[in-house]
Amino acid sequence: MTNNRESFTHLMATRQIRLEHGHIFAVAPEPLGTDFDFGRIEGMMLGLAIGDALGNTTESWFPRERRARFGEIRDYLPNRETGEKKGLPSDDTQLAFWTLEQMQEDRGFVPERVASRFCRGRIFGIGGTVREFIRNYKNGLRWYQCGPQSAGNGALMRIAPMLIPHLRPTTPDLWIDTALSAMITHNDSGSIAACLSFINILWHVLRMEQPPDPEWWPRTYMEVARDLEQSTYRPRGGAYPNFCGHIWQFVEETVEAGYDRGLSVLEAGEIWYSGAFLLETVPSVLFILMRHAHDPEEAIIRAVNDTKDNDTIAAIVGAAVGALHGRQKIPEPWLKNLAGRTAEQDDGRIYELLKAAQSFWGQREHLSGI
Repeated sequence: MTNNRESFTHLMATRQIRLEHGHIFAVAPEPLGTDFDFGRIEGMMLGLAIGDALGNTTESWFPRERRARFGEIRDYLPNRETGEKKGLPSDDTQLAFWTLEQMQEDRGFVPERVASRFCRGRIFGIGGTVREFIRNYKNGLRWYQCGPQSAGNGALMRIAPMLIPHLRPTTPDLWIDTALSAMITHNDSGSIAACLSFINILWHVLRMEQPPDPEWWPRTYMEVARDLEQSTYRPRGGAYPNFCGHIWQFVEETVEAGYDRGLSVLEAGEIWYSGAFLLETVPSVLFILMRHAHDPEEAIIRAVNDTKDNDTIAAIVGAAVGALHGRQKIPEPWLKNLAGRTAEQDDGRIYELLKAAQSFWGQREHLSGI
């Protein structure tokens, strides 16, 4: 398998990638235009890092217990390991920026190289699925054999940078690269579909001048995901104990109904839970964006305070509102106190990576296809 398109075709034909061949793979994204502002990409990636950093000190707390202990979290708390009161990364930020770092080194997405990069260096707060992927890789399996079948949110949390190498002339290869990237750690149709749906959402919002109507978020997600999912899932609890179906079907059944009822983010998360299972993460993200995408600060704060897997949900929400509003709408204190690390002591590294990405992929001549 000599290139990503050939790899994808082979993996689909041999059913090694758990995914239906949806129509998205035949459609090129609409060009962003020569006047595209790279500050939207900076906003996307910094929003991801900030959401992660604001949430990871209280990750996995039940929201009401978190509020009782900390009140409303609106700034970085002292880190659990270092005690530093600044924005420090967990696995969400690390894996997203390691992906960007490796793609810059390779001048594009090379799955084997990204898989290898994930296996170097300490991952903070590593999830069980990624841990199993690393074990498989170090035991000698090929990159496309290492990802467990898991509907955890560990691929979705890191997927945003996949669109950066495709800012210049657009082709359906964006979707192929996204699917292969998701597959590296989570070879599950719900996870891969979620990643493709979210990249499609990010691409659209990069082109928007105003926030979309609230209903746009779940409907755009479902438009892509319904063609791709194979597996069915059951809730771990909550108000839908008899549901059994695809993630997009759960979104269809729950998210707009909750919005129409006027539920808060906290109330909605208590109905369908808001943990690291994509049947919980995806509706939580979409619901927050429906309610708060017009206000990027409030969107991230609600994700941090009102969900259980708050660092990852805030990272995904942060990427979306950052792409929509750009770096200039991110609160300055959050930016000022963000360490910018991808490891223990590499302060400012994410800013270096964003500067390099703009230099190579964000210049006008690349965006115009000259």
